[in-house]
Amino acid sequence: MDLRGPLQWTLQWSFFYLFFDGKAPAGGDRSAPGYRRGLLGDLAVLEELSWEEIAKRVGISPVFLTSACLGMNSLKAESAYKLCEILGLGEEVRTSLQEFPTKEWDKSVPNDPLIYRFYELVGVHGETLKELVEEKFGNGIMSAIDFSMEIARKEDPAGDRVVITMNGKFLPYKSW
Repeated sequence: MDLRGPLQWTLQWSFFYLFFDGKAPAGGDRSAPGYRRGLLGDLAVLEELSWEEIAKRVGISPVFLTSACLGMNSLKAESAYKLCEILGLGEEVRTSLQEFPTKEWDKSVPNDPLIYRFYELVGVHGETLKELVEEKFGNGIMSAIDFSMEIARKEDPAGDRVVITMNGKFLPYKSW
């Protein structure tokens, strides 16, 4: 079995029989509604654990753990081992969790409402963010490699708020 490529594909087949009794949804269509959540989220439900709880047991950030399980990052050997022990997954999955992923996604406008709002946020506020970051730091970028992110819930009488904190190293462009 070729385990290269996005981890999502690898986990798809590793978890396949747990959720679909050997029947592929929509003919194996990975874009079918709820497909990723069925493969990953339902596993956490079956084990009665949230991503937060799993991440705490593994000893890493829940954002990074979830990202690795969705195929956008890789885990160090110790974290992959702990995760597979917690979820009862085998060596093939543990090995694939440690492979460097191909960070690739569909470039079309996302249909999922939550993901679309992030797309919209960058579309509406991207130039503003760029201007303000450059005003404070100069010409450069925020690293997505030397980076961390936290997601929190803030109670508010008008409706709970989503708080997302992104923390990336500033990388100035150099002249030569």
